[in-house]
Order: sequence, then C-alpha cells, then structure tokens
Amino acid sequence: MLILVPTPIGNLEDISKRALDALMEAELIFCEDTRVTKKLLNLLSEKFNLNFENKQFQSYHSHNESKVLQTLDKETFTKNVVYVSDAGMPCVSDPGATLVDFCIKNEIKYDVIPGANAILTAYAMSGFTHTTFSFHGFLAHKGSDRASKLKTIMQSDKLGILYESPHRLLKLLEEIKNIDENRTIFLVKEISKLHQKSFKDSAKNIFEIFKDINIKGEWVVIIEPTIFEGQALNIDDIKDLDLAPKVKAKLLSKLTGKKTKDIYQELMQ
Repeated sequence: MLILVPTPIGNLEDISKRALDALMEAELIFCEDTRVTKKLLNLLSEKFNLNFENKQFQSYHSHNESKVLQTLDKETFTKNVVYVSDAGMPCVSDPGATLVDFCIKNEIKYDVIPGANAILTAYAMSGFTHTTFSFHGFLAHKGSDRASKLKTIMQSDKLGILYESPHRLLKLLEEIKNIDENRTIFLVKEISKLHQKSFKDSAKNIFEIFKDINIKGEWVVIIEPTIFEGQALNIDDIKDLDLAPKVKAKLLSKLTGKKTKDIYQELMQ
C-alpha cells in the first residue's frame, strides 16, 4: 500500500509514533527531495535511536511526477511504499496528490497519517473567529495573475490564507495596504522553530513595522475577510438577470473562468 507521511515543519518532536513506524517499515520512499528526506531520517535516527537503513529512495516532485507515474503499476505497491514532502503535510501546497489519484484509479490501498501543518497551526494562532477560510498557497511572483488573485482574496467573505517568501513579503504587505490599509492581517514565521514570531495588526501598521526590519524565514499570512451586508451573486442569479447576452456572458466568464465567447454561444443556443 501507499502511506503519506507528514514530517515536522520545525520541531523534530512533532513527528508522531505512527509516522515513525511507517518510515521504519517503508521499503520504498518517494520524496519531494531525497537529500532533505535522508537528512531528516538521520536526525530522527539520532534523536530516537532508530535504524532507517536499507531503504530505497526515489524523487517525486512537481517537475518529474508525470514521468514517474508512467513507470508505476500495482506491482510497485506490493511493498511498503511511503511518500514524504520536505516538511509538513503532503498534498497541501506540496506534491503527492497525483500519487493518491493514481491509487484511487487503480484500486490500490492507501492511507494518510495526520500531522504537522502550517496552515491549520497558523489559523489556530491567529485569533480570528471566522469559521471558514480559503488557502491559496504562494501567489504568482508578479503580473496580472498575482494582482487578480490578491484582489479576489481581499474581496472574499472567507479568511484568506497564503504562503509568502521573505523576498516578497514586504511587496505583499504593500499590495494589501494599497487595497485596504485598515484590513487586519496576521503573520507568523518559522512555526514550531526557535525563531517563531507572529504579528497581528492593520495592514498599514504591519507594513510600517516591516519596512524597517530584516525579513527572514517562510511566512504564513492570514487576511481578514470582507464583511458583506447582502448575499453574493451566484451563476444562477446572473443567468436570471434581464441583461443583453454579451453582458451576461462577460459576467459569467468572470464567475466561472470560462471564455466569454463560449458562454455567449451557449446562451444563444
């Protein structure tokens, strides 16, 4: 079978007994980066007096997953197979989902062990009482895709959670401030590590703080949602409006992501 094993996001003691047992029993370990996984196993071996010898390692990441999948069959999973990403929960802004999908389609038994996750940890640390959120991973580095995605997050009625690198965090804070300087945001870096640190304030105040500090570490950013007095329009609402087909097609295109031309043709049929 296949077992997806979460790894610590900072503190080695966050590894669970189930995760250690799975790694001990593994014969083949798919890794986001074999070097990172081997280093982790060496650290776990020293800390918990374990032996992780005689393991087969194979890289499996976003750049080679399609190629690796073509080499797999049911026979591969007659042994104990494990997948680990570099840190945290596989499939959450990390590779692994295509392996799970392969198992589902080929009726191969699999399991996912619960474990460390930066998103949920940050959410619990934030003090926001909203019960719904959306996770967006890393935004595009630049361009219209980044601006459009951030605008969608800022206009959402759900908490927006995303990751950002130290090199682009100040840029993100400035972008948020320029949209709504009074919006409350929560930031945390190096979760469960020695230099864990968090901030919660208005976008304007946070930006002023970060202008004058040396930004290091990976960050989780949580953005307060927009509070709507009314109800959001859905696809059926738009279809029912008495509008010209071209106007209606443009609105539906915005909501669905489909091409305006294709929607227009559907409306005219």
